[in-house]
Amino acid sequence: MVFKNYYKILGLTKNTKSTQDEIKSAYREQAKKYHPDVNVNNRAAEERFKDINEAYRILSDMTQKRKYDRSWHTYIGRKMQKESSKDIKVNDIVSMFFGGSISKKEEVEEPLKGENIETEISISLKEAFDGTKKNLSYISKADGKKDVVEVEIPRGVKQAQVIRVEGKGKQGKNGGKNGDLLVKINIQNTTTCKLKGNDILVNLYVTPWDAVLGGKMHVQSIDGEVSILIPKGTQSGNKIKIPSKGYHINENERGNLIVETQVVVPKKVSEEEKNLFMKLKEISNFNPNNNIVNIK
Repeated sequence: MVFKNYYKILGLTKNTKSTQDEIKSAYREQAKKYHPDVNVNNRAAEERFKDINEAYRILSDMTQKRKYDRSWHTYIGRKMQKESSKDIKVNDIVSMFFGGSISKKEEVEEPLKGENIETEISISLKEAFDGTKKNLSYISKADGKKDVVEVEIPRGVKQAQVIRVEGKGKQGKNGGKNGDLLVKINIQNTTTCKLKGNDILVNLYVTPWDAVLGGKMHVQSIDGEVSILIPKGTQSGNKIKIPSKGYHINENERGNLIVETQVVVPKKVSEEEKNLFMKLKEISNFNPNNNIVNIK
């Protein structure tokens, strides 16, 4: 990016102290001098005329002028102060104050921050819950060489949250800062726990007799074993909510632990168990299909 010295383009020697009347007068003078009608087929004059109009458009607007002046002091004013103690060549003075095509001294390369690099990393639900550190290998240089950076993942990080590692992106230009590394977090569910929002879902496998009789059972949550009471007549797909045993909402709050019951029948039974089931079949009046409506 090139920073243009609009004051110099209009031939203003007061720079940021120039009044609106002085800016307007200088614009008219420069526009008349470099107008295309006066400089037919003069490409340099045509480009100069465009710069003159651009300079006037910015400097004649007080809001735009204030913004521009801040940049001018950064890229031009400081440089002029440093050079004020040195000898200035006569041709530089003539070029600065009396027009001519824009020289290299009018253009100051602005420090540019390097581009950010976006990537992602997968972690387990347990790692996300507790917080962890991960070494991440990524390409940050133009030659394709890889960098390795340690990414600190905070406790309770959210799904798809982006962690910024400052200064680990692409290299800046003209003395500008390096870009940042943006790491998107992908939380992977475990075989027993599933994250849904701020809730953690787990399955509880229940025997037919426990489902019928109900009672106290234990389920493994993300941070330890939890005791729960299942009601009599529990069905597969029933959900039991345990407050404040889910995922982190913030430092002081947690979501729910949602326990979904799954009634499981044994694939193999002993002869005694088989006889008991046969007896139960004989004496029971229960028919789960009684509530099914026949479709005609």
